[in-house]
Amino acid sequence: MAFKPLHDRVTVRRVQSDEKTKGGLIIPDSAKEKPAEGEIVAVGEGARKDSGELIPMSVKAGDRILFGKWSGTEVTVEGEELLIMKESDILGILS
Repeated sequence: MAFKPLHDRVTVRRVQSDEKTKGGLIIPDSAKEKPAEGEIVAVGEGARKDSGELIPMSVKAGDRILFGKWSGTEVTVEGEELLIMKESDILGILS
């Protein structure tokens, strides 16, 4: 990928949700919510303190994360829809 986020930002690819419910009902596209789960594609170098010291990122490329419903900015990079968000918008890492 030719895009690298700056500072404490990350680039996230949404994880596709299931097409069916647990009971077997098919969910139409018009009724689906955008998933709040994703995979980190790229990370910035981290934020800086007032003293100039670098605060390292807590996440890395390849981590699966949960984020808030309205987090991030949607962008299209090389034909792929991605989200750019600050590290503080991430709610947690899935293991």
